[in-house]
Amino acid sequence: MEEMKKKRSFYKIGFYGWFILSMLVLIYGGFNYYSNIPLADLKKKYTYEDSKMMNIVGMNVHYRVTGSGEPLVLLHGTGSSLHTWEEWTNQLSSQYQVISLDLPGFGLTGKHFANDYSIKAYADFIDIFLDKLGVTHINLAGNSLGGHIAWQYALDHSNRVKKLILLNSSGFQKEDADVSLAFRLANMPVINKLMLRVTPKSLVESSLEEVYHNDNKVTDELVNRVHSLQLRRGNRQAFIDKSSFEYADRSADLKNIQCPTLIQWGKHDAWFPQSWAKAFEAAIPNARLIIYDKAGHVPMEELPIETAQDAQQFLESGSVTPITEG
Repeated sequence: MEEMKKKRSFYKIGFYGWFILSMLVLIYGGFNYYSNIPLADLKKKYTYEDSKMMNIVGMNVHYRVTGSGEPLVLLHGTGSSLHTWEEWTNQLSSQYQVISLDLPGFGLTGKHFANDYSIKAYADFIDIFLDKLGVTHINLAGNSLGGHIAWQYALDHSNRVKKLILLNSSGFQKEDADVSLAFRLANMPVINKLMLRVTPKSLVESSLEEVYHNDNKVTDELVNRVHSLQLRRGNRQAFIDKSSFEYADRSADLKNIQCPTLIQWGKHDAWFPQSWAKAFEAAIPNARLIIYDKAGHVPMEELPIETAQDAQQFLESGSVTPITEG
């Protein structure tokens, strides 16, 4: 009899425990439920005077062309948009034709027409984009995912890329990297379905604090912009699809990159180890490395003037300041 009472008590506690947990989940989800924001509303807030839209195989691609001179194409990372390059555009557009864009799955562009988030698909997309712009030879820079796309593009289209800049680039085995909470959630069944509607600003803020070395630079304006652009129709599904994508490891091909390469790396990257920076430098024949002591995963945002000046020096002369350990 005593044993039966204990079992009933246990089941009662278990039932109430799950009931309370379920209610908390429902309440949390209710407070963090966000509908898609209409594209027209996002355009009003997050385009520039020189922003344009280009149709590429059914995708309306958001891009900017600022300034004149040699083309410099800038590719952003996961969860980001062309806004990540705003200060670089301001700094470098007096010398270069600076081209930035929202890659498929991000920003105002929205999801890839075939839901293909492989690096090859992105590189093919860049090739079509450049052809439609009428641009033949470029300097190419990319951060994180954008860096991975950039160096693979330089491998497969060496006739087009004059110089290459990689900022905290991906492209080595994922096992060596720390994965943010957002990426882990996107790979969990059921949870990832909730992420199509439940998009907490607090999760966006914590991800940005992982990305930045200096948390004071994670402003409300930044959090609101990143959060709002995630609510563009298709972007949340794209994030989930992309998070589960298995990339082919082509790091062994880095030795075949022919163009001069600058590697810019924030020392305090919480996602990609500093060893990757030195691995890129060792693997790419004509590469130079600068490590920034006061930056994390997005050095072009945390140290825009310094990193832009180093990029300009490299583009003009091919030389860079010696490696800094900090």
